[in-house]
This record gives sequence, structure tokens and C-alpha cells, in this order.
Amino acid sequence: MPTPTPDSATELILIRHGETAWNRELRFQGHADVPLNDMGHEQARRLGLRMAGETAQHIISSDLMRAQQTAAPASLQLSLPVVTSASLREQHFGVVEGMRADEIQALHPRAWEEWLEFREDHAMPEGESARQFHTRIVAALGTLAATHRGQRLVVVTHGGVLDMVWRTARGLSLSGPRQSDIPNAGFNRIRIADPAMPDAIEIVDWADTRHLADLPPQPVYDQRRHLEKN
Repeated sequence: MPTPTPDSATELILIRHGETAWNRELRFQGHADVPLNDMGHEQARRLGLRMAGETAQHIISSDLMRAQQTAAPASLQLSLPVVTSASLREQHFGVVEGMRADEIQALHPRAWEEWLEFREDHAMPEGESARQFHTRIVAALGTLAATHRGQRLVVVTHGGVLDMVWRTARGLSLSGPRQSDIPNAGFNRIRIADPAMPDAIEIVDWADTRHLADLPPQPVYDQRRHLEKN
């Protein structure tokens, strides 16, 4: 049984959505509304069972379909409705959404070269920079912590969001490739003690996939592999 949340702290069980066909093909998803594939639905089902040992007061999900579908089994398990929020969406990748790395390199070579520098102020054409994305996510966390102070929330969101949380909690730069493990339907737990300081994040648990242990290996989005090819 998890340690009770201190009266003044908000605890967030953060979940990355289950697998999609675009995850399997390593396509940039961003704000594109892609559904779960069969494996993603199985991951979500198992995540729902994993929630049997948890208590929570609310479930909040990104409004994108893949997150809402992942939240559905947990909603049934905990007997809680799913409230959606566009502020929890993935980073917006603009015109390259739906493309693989090789397609971006062919169609938008300059944007791809600049993206490989992983600078916090770079954005794909018509997209969102890491700095803009981070600002949005920290503001969303602050709103959740202020609105639900002292409660435990299940928050179903996206890999990029979890990357922003990890970097913030560890005091890492927004520049540079992703450094943390962020599996589909993985279980992560954080605490925010003060809603006025949503960037003061305590990581309690990260990338727990015991509920997915006997499933096939997941597609891994490793930004560093692109650097090795160049």
C-alpha cells in the first residue's frame, strides 16, 4: 500500500499512454489523434488491474484519444470518471507530425538538422519548442496541485510530458536528448508539496512496468540513436 500523501502535498500517478501503431513505426505523434493498437489496449487493461492497489480522488487525461483509451480501464477499476485536459497533450511537432525520422530528413532537412541539436528554443515548423512545451506542462502541474491539494490523482499523458517532469525534478537542462526511461503504460509517481512551486517535484517511483513484464518488447524512442547516425 502506498505511503499516505501528506496533507499539503499533491500526489500524481503519471501514466504514459499505451502503444499506438505510430509508436511501433517510430512516427512523430504530437497532437495527432492516434488511437491505441491492440498491444496498447492490452497494456491499458493491465494498467487498470495494477490500479487495484491504489486509491485516488480523480483521473485526469490528455484529451487525445490514445490517452483517454489508456485511462478507461483505470476509470472502471477506481470507479472514477475521466476528466480531460488539452494542457496535458504531447509536444506539438507541427508539419512533421505523422512522419518518421527518414521522412523528415528528406522533406524538411534543415528542420531535422536543427532538431538534432536538441536546443530548448528550437521548434519544428508550426510546432512548439521544448521551452514553450515545458512552460505549458509546469503550468498544468501547478493548476492540478492547486486545485487538488492534498489529494492523489491519476494523470494519463504522453512521453514528452514525462520527459519534462523528469528534467524538472532532476534539475536538468531542456536542451539535449531525452535521458530517462518512459515506457508506454509505465507507472510513475511524483509529489508536489507546494502548488506555488510546481517545478519542485519529488519523484517517488519511475518507469515501473511490472504489470507489463511478460509482454513483447516495446518500441523505444531513443533520441540519442539519431545522433549516432550523424
